[in-house]
Amino acid sequence: MQSLAQAIRAALLECDPRAKVMRTRALVRDWRLGRQAFAFDVAMPAEPGRPARPELLPPSRMPKRGFGGSGGGSERGRVALWHALAHIEFVAIDLALDMAGRFGAQMGRQFVSDFLAVAADEAMHFALLERHLHSLGSHYGALPAHSGLWDAARKTAHDVAARLAVVPMVLEARGLDVTPATLERVRAAGDSRGARILSRILDDEIIHVRFGSTHFIAESARRGESAEILWKSLVAEHFGGLVKPPFNDSARLSAGLPRSFYAGVDC
Repeated sequence: MQSLAQAIRAALLECDPRAKVMRTRALVRDWRLGRQAFAFDVAMPAEPGRPARPELLPPSRMPKRGFGGSGGGSERGRVALWHALAHIEFVAIDLALDMAGRFGAQMGRQFVSDFLAVAADEAMHFALLERHLHSLGSHYGALPAHSGLWDAARKTAHDVAARLAVVPMVLEARGLDVTPATLERVRAAGDSRGARILSRILDDEIIHVRFGSTHFIAESARRGESAEILWKSLVAEHFGGLVKPPFNDSARLSAGLPRSFYAGVDC
């Protein structure tokens, strides 16, 4: 029987996007069916596999994205938006896999099951977004993409609390804040298919943030520390940006992240 760690490592190292989606879905299915040993006998890679395209660029060199009026420029903006979202979800597959594979032995079966479920969701999100890109006459890899999305994993590879604090409780929580406005713009542009995709992603991301906050609070209790104080200190140390409004307070509260965590945080 293949170990869970071996299956996760293989999915992480897969370079082809569609093959990564299929490997992720297969390993999650096998885990749920009891086909993998709960064993962590191989280390997770420092860097995941990446396709030759998209070219990865720093944020300052990224193309504009968004919606405009009619014409070629607005079409390019729409494609840039959906391409950027696809890239976020593609990297999110690896972030969830690495969470389960790197910290699973320490954190236990429920932790592993939760973050493998996240990986399966992110794989599904990426597949939906890639299909939508094809409907717009484009594909994943057609445009450059953000180079820094894996940075959070590098900076927090040593500490599960730091990883939970930054990835689900900052990065994914920011998706709860910004996705509703994007969803409204997509609906206003008449893109009903895109709106359905974003609605599904928003619903799933609430669950993902809840997994993160639940495990973070439990880990804080094991350490005998206040969850709010520990979160603020870890975000200040490991997150290279501002945690700033606007906040989707209702979605964050549904995800187990009350305003007392992030109100007044300036990291």
